[in-house]
Parts: sequence; structure tokens; C-alpha cells
Amino acid sequence: MAKQGISWSGVFIRIGFAVALVLLTFNPGGYSFYHWLVKPPAGLTAVKALLGIVLLIAWVVCLKTASVALGWLGMTLGAALFAALTWVLIDLKVLNLSSPTAVTWVVLAILGAILGFGLSWSLIRARATGQIEVD
Repeated sequence: MAKQGISWSGVFIRIGFAVALVLLTFNPGGYSFYHWLVKPPAGLTAVKALLGIVLLIAWVVCLKTASVALGWLGMTLGAALFAALTWVLIDLKVLNLSSPTAVTWVVLAILGAILGFGLSWSLIRARATGQIEVD
């Protein structure tokens, strides 16, 4: 019988996928679906519609999975944890958020990390407790 569960590499792959989804949708660097959609010639083409629907499906899957696994309380606590970690990094002068662009990057990374942990949480919990989450 195959061993079920998750490895740390699996967790990091899921977090990477979620962060990529967030940054592909929008980022302050100017290379995102949002920027592609509004840059001249602005408007909807078949390719933009297809990729927009693919992104929308990925967002729905991520948000649904994260909300089932973590719940809104878990997602709120995760956001609070990452906000406190950011505060610590600012106090230690590791992070400088003097520009709005830097703040945007941090917020997007936190959103991606929370979604990534949400994608992994049911598997981590099942491995730690032996309880399987069913929706």
C-alpha cells in the first residue's frame, strides 16, 4: 500500500504554487495578468479570456481548499502571524517597508503563503493527528 501524507517538499511546492498564482494575477512589477489585460491595446481577446478563466479556476480551488482546511478563523490567525513576523523583521531592520511597492510585495507574499498553507493544512493535520478532514 502506498504511503499517504505529505512531505516538506510537498508543502513548499504548494506554497510556491499559491504565491505564483497570486503574483501571476497581480504584482507591482508590471508583469501580471492584470497588467497584460489593461495594457494597450486594452480589451478582451480569446487568449486573455482563456487565461483569465484558468486563473479564476485556480483562485476558486485555492480559496475553497484553504477556507475548508483553515476556516476563516485560521486564515485570520495566519494573517496575524505573518503580520507579526513582518513586524519583527522590520524591527530587526531586515525588512524596509518605506515604499508602497515594498508593502504590496509583502502583502502579496503573505496572501500566497496563507493560501499555500491552506492547500497543505489538511494533509499536515492528517499526518500529525491521524484524523482525515472531509467536506
